[in-house]
This record gives sequence, C-alpha cells and structure tokens, in this order.
Amino acid sequence: MIHLSHWDLGLSALLVLLLAFVSGRLQRQLRNQILVAALRTTVQLLLIGLVLKWLFDIAHPVFIGLISLVMLTVAGREVMVRQGRRLTGWWSFGVGTFSMFLSSFTVTLFALWVIIGNQPWYAPQYAIPLLGMLLGNTMNGISIAMDRLTQSAWQQRQQIEGRLMLGASATEAICDLKREAARSGLIPIINAMAAAGLVSLPGMMTGQILAGAEPVEAVKYQIMIMFLISVGTGLGTLASLALVSRRLFDERHRLRLDRLQVDTGGRHAS
Repeated sequence: MIHLSHWDLGLSALLVLLLAFVSGRLQRQLRNQILVAALRTTVQLLLIGLVLKWLFDIAHPVFIGLISLVMLTVAGREVMVRQGRRLTGWWSFGVGTFSMFLSSFTVTLFALWVIIGNQPWYAPQYAIPLLGMLLGNTMNGISIAMDRLTQSAWQQRQQIEGRLMLGASATEAICDLKREAARSGLIPIINAMAAAGLVSLPGMMTGQILAGAEPVEAVKYQIMIMFLISVGTGLGTLASLALVSRRLFDERHRLRLDRLQVDTGGRHAS
C-alpha cells in the first residue's frame, strides 16, 4: 500500500481551491459552500480517524456499541432535517431512527455473525465500516421516501379524502402514494447496483484495490456489501413508510394532516 504524504493531500486540496475559485466567478455563495464542505470533510475525517485508531486498539464491545448509537442518532437527525413536511413531535426523529435501527443494525449483525464470521464478531475493523455503509445508504432511502410520502399526502389530500368518503380504508386510500414513495426511496440503490462495474467502481472495491487487495477478492466483498445495502435500504424504507402512513391517519381512518409541520418556521400544516 502506497502511503500518502501531507504534500500529496495538499495537491488534492489545491484542486478543490481551483474548483472554488472557478465556481466563485459564477456565484460567491457556491464558492463558500465548497470551501466549508472541504474544511468539514477534512476535520471530520481526521477526527474519526483518531477515534477509530483508538477504538481499534481497545476493541471493547461497549465502546463499539456507543459509537454505533452515536452514528444512528446522527443519521436519525439527518433524516429529520431533510423533511419538507415532517411529522410533529418526537415522531419526526423517531420514525427514521427506529426504521434504521430495525434494518441496518439487524442486517449488520447478520453479516457479522453469519456471513463474515470473524472472531470476535464485534471486531471494529469490520463492524464500524459495515454499519456506516448501511446507515448512510439506508438514511438516504428513508429520507427520500418519507419526504415523498408526506409531500404527496399534503398535495393530494383531496383525492385521499375522496377515497375515504367512498368507503376506502386508510391503507387503500394511501397505497398508491406509498408505492411511489417506496420506488423513489429505492431508486438510488437500484441505480448503484445496476451501474456497478460498468459505469462506476464502488467505493469499497476501489479502496481495497488501492490498498493492494486482489481484484477478485475485492469484487466478492463489494457484491456482498451491495446486497446487504439493498436489503437494509429496502427494509428501512418500507418500515418508515408503514409508520408514517399509520401516523397520517387516526383510528377512525381520518386523514390527519395536522400531524405534519412545515420545516421552515415549524408551522403546522393546516
């Protein structure tokens, strides 16, 4: 494995500065966003590198569990803030977080126990990267699907209420919207699987090859990861849509859009 020097990183940073300069000629705000994002990437990755080095040296299950919960909490917050019309109260955070816990953690544990079978099963060099990849992709799928469902329910409230008046149940009245929301949430991972190897080389496979691993072995790991990510994203997306759709109706099958709020200003949708 070829080790990168500070000079090598500096050269790559110069390319980002060049991009920021060119973008700034079009829009100053865009230049600032690129610079801030680059700075955040550098600081965050350096910090997580130090944390992971310490965690790998200790390899204690309690600390690994705490890091995993922090990752889950941050991912749950990201799902919440990406919603244009989020659920009111703790539901805005709880639905996404619970869905990711139910899917990503379950799939990760299955992979560690059954597929990889490393001893100990909670070895951080396997558990943390695997959970991180699953959480990141599941977070995207859930946030897209939830946002699509709540926005569609608000925009098509008259059609939903019309179906309810004609005798449809809450499940029947919103089933089309759930189907479209699920499709939207799964499009990114479906595209990633369809294009893997032909259009792009996935990140894990590329990293292993750069680190000196055999290409065939890197491919096998990448196939496993893609399958795990697709399952985690799919289960998380379906679970979140089921919870959101139940929240949008009460026990009398009435549409409750008062349980949604606009993200800006926290005003209730009414």
